[in-house]
Amino acid sequence: MTVGGSVVDLGDLGFDEGGHLLVDHALRHIPPGGRLTIHGSAPNLKMHAETWARGRGHRVDAGPDRLELVRGTASRWTNAETAGSPGREGVVDHPSASWGVAARGAVVERGSPAFDFTLTSKSDLWSDDLAALYRQGVAAQWDPFTAIDWDADFELPDEIEDAVVQLMTYLVENENAALLVPARFLGRVHPHFKEVVQLLALQTADEARHVEVFTRRALLRRDTLGLSTAGGQASLKTLFDEPDFALAMFLLSVLGEGSFLALLSFIAGNAPDPVTARVAELAAQDEARHVAFGMAHLMRHASEDPGLRSRLRAAIEHRHSSLESTAGLNQDVFDALVLVAAGEWTISGIRSGFGRVLALKDEMDAGRRRRLMRLGFEEEEARRLSGLHTRNFM
Repeated sequence: MTVGGSVVDLGDLGFDEGGHLLVDHALRHIPPGGRLTIHGSAPNLKMHAETWARGRGHRVDAGPDRLELVRGTASRWTNAETAGSPGREGVVDHPSASWGVAARGAVVERGSPAFDFTLTSKSDLWSDDLAALYRQGVAAQWDPFTAIDWDADFELPDEIEDAVVQLMTYLVENENAALLVPARFLGRVHPHFKEVVQLLALQTADEARHVEVFTRRALLRRDTLGLSTAGGQASLKTLFDEPDFALAMFLLSVLGEGSFLALLSFIAGNAPDPVTARVAELAAQDEARHVAFGMAHLMRHASEDPGLRSRLRAAIEHRHSSLESTAGLNQDVFDALVLVAAGEWTISGIRSGFGRVLALKDEMDAGRRRRLMRLGFEEEEARRLSGLHTRNFM
């Protein structure tokens, strides 16, 4: 093979064997309208050259003893558009459906099929903290098989072990909801907002890991799990029934997982054994990021959409109304929290444990009020709305 001037010699290499790459390379040095002479002995060289050239806007002049390619003014890049620019500065407000799953900043050929993404507005999805939150999340990933000493030596009284099993059972069903709610929306987000997709994917992976470790702790000393109640299931179902992304993430991440941060810290601080303490501690680290993502997204959204707060208010009130007739928090879960905090079957221990659980509920309420106020609600309304949050915590 030789390339020189306006001539390329393919030898016996055919276009169907990669010869077109050498021709394309030679064309880079020829202006539109210029000619490239092609030499070669491969069978059907002329036919293959003409077919290839037509697809790229070139023309072939051929005679008995010559094969010349005239470079056209069009190229594969001409009939295309750029899908924003690489990096965060290239994020557009409303990416085209025809950009599909192309990388942000790629050149997308016109005529590409339109994808049916329903979450396509930057104002509904974006936060400037997304890239940093994703980096933090990736760096903080942990292995459920090695981050916890599952062989730790401890033995609990039967009633305390049963209480731990009940708490773990309750945590599993709530983490199942925290996994599946963002997963419902993941495939609806336009990939142009790749940081949002990455964070939602990471969040679902976190929750899957939580389900793993809570289940494993529950079955560490027992063969069966605890009780899941109709009231608890009804509370979680309202999260699935919310079709709006912003409202679902508000109810789940800002209110529900925000309350769970306090719950997991409570369990870690009052845990009767090192395994329970460790699984709660690790899960709390992940949940803190989920709450931060929810807050960052909603704070930006609220700054651009003055009507968002009224929708958030309505979502809380609607959920409260739909759950008014349910029993709320599983009594076995409340009692398990008291017993774990008490640590013993004594009057003083139970009184102390009961008081700590009431203090936990106050702490949850205070956290919800702070987050609501950061979203722009006045203090008195934040207090009222926090009081309407589900008694099931999540």
